[in-house]
Amino acid sequence: MSTANTANAVKEAYLGIDIGSISTKGVVIDEDANIIARSYLWTEGDPAGASKRVAAELARQLEDEGVRIVGAGTTGSARRLVGAMIGATVIKNEITAHAVGTTYLHPEVRTILEIGGQDSKIICVEGGIATDYAMNTLCAAGTGSFLSSQAARLGVEVEEFGKIALTSEKPANIAARCTVFAESDLVHKIQVGYAREDIIAGLCRAVASNYLNNVGKGKRIEAPIVFQGGVSKNEGVVKSFEDLLGQKVMVDPDGHLMGAFGSALLALKAGPVQDGGTGPFARGSFDFNAVQDFQFKTREVECQKCPNNCEVICVYRDKDIIDSWGNRCERGAIPCTR
Repeated sequence: MSTANTANAVKEAYLGIDIGSISTKGVVIDEDANIIARSYLWTEGDPAGASKRVAAELARQLEDEGVRIVGAGTTGSARRLVGAMIGATVIKNEITAHAVGTTYLHPEVRTILEIGGQDSKIICVEGGIATDYAMNTLCAAGTGSFLSSQAARLGVEVEEFGKIALTSEKPANIAARCTVFAESDLVHKIQVGYAREDIIAGLCRAVASNYLNNVGKGKRIEAPIVFQGGVSKNEGVVKSFEDLLGQKVMVDPDGHLMGAFGSALLALKAGPVQDGGTGPFARGSFDFNAVQDFQFKTREVECQKCPNNCEVICVYRDKDIIDSWGNRCERGAIPCTR
């Protein structure tokens, strides 16, 4: 093949999207699993809209790259809805996606710590395989939304929390086992004159401590340890984990995209979409415009299968249910079937 033809060759690639409660992430990888496009946007209570915006951003990045997307995967809270939108060949839960992505980049990892906007998880790995995990989805005391709300209270951008926390010589002791108690304690510390950097460092330490005492309770946290999720960008929380664990904690530059990366890897493993694909793959080649044209309807259902009485959002395309979210236990998983 001539040099000119090589330069103009169309590269096959795979799309992965991770739809979280706070943020939606997307990546496109080539056949060698290199990330060639990435996007991280706020979900803003609209997972479908956020996914469309992520897809549009990825399309802009790939506009002149000569890339043909031949497979796609989704994960996260609205993975089935977005999976239908993009014609996903692979739809997997967050544990699987995060484990696949992390072990690919860090084959020796033994423990994965992940803190997102409203939930957090720990994954224990042996020989590259996830053997145990735990999640915390009911209390936001150790999550990104908790830090964001406290940053607003202090009049500080949450992105600056980490740098400010590292300047503290004596972090304040913040009771963070519960969001309500933490906020009350924070107000008290402000009123009695604690330095801002000490309060912020105390909040970072409280997040790490709350995570280890709840999500990580009873788990063997062994090195190498990888910390990911949006909160992993907070240097103060990273240092707090290292101080509490007495071990080095690694943070991958793309750690906040690991669920999307893992989804794309799973799609790569599954191989190209064959004839007869759905949605954007209906014509054989992925069509970003078809993602924007996807239409659906939602309705709210009160589960009533346990005392939580969760208000579950059910999503339909025509008369078929394709996704639901809002349930806080497995009893409420897709409760509406008509």
